[in-house]
Amino acid sequence: MHHHGESLRQLTMDDDLVASVASDPGAAALPPRSRALVTYALKLTLAPAEMSLGDLDELREVGLSDRGIHDTAGVVAYFNYVNRMALGLGVELET
Repeated sequence: MHHHGESLRQLTMDDDLVASVASDPGAAALPPRSRALVTYALKLTLAPAEMSLGDLDELREVGLSDRGIHDTAGVVAYFNYVNRMALGLGVELET
């Protein structure tokens, strides 16, 4: 989050939001669509074996199409992969 926090800050111009997402994304005050995306990303990251069709229904309820859900899963999986590779190899972020 630290690396991407600056992008969120530039997009929203809201330091409090960035801080809340960084400290506890599950509790951050987000609009419904963003909340659903964060909930999905957290579950796919932390408990992938517990994913169910109900998780997809929650994304559909906030307007995501099947393609949007597919893209979301791909982005979450990609970032999980890249982060694990970087952490596993001791890669440090540039300042």
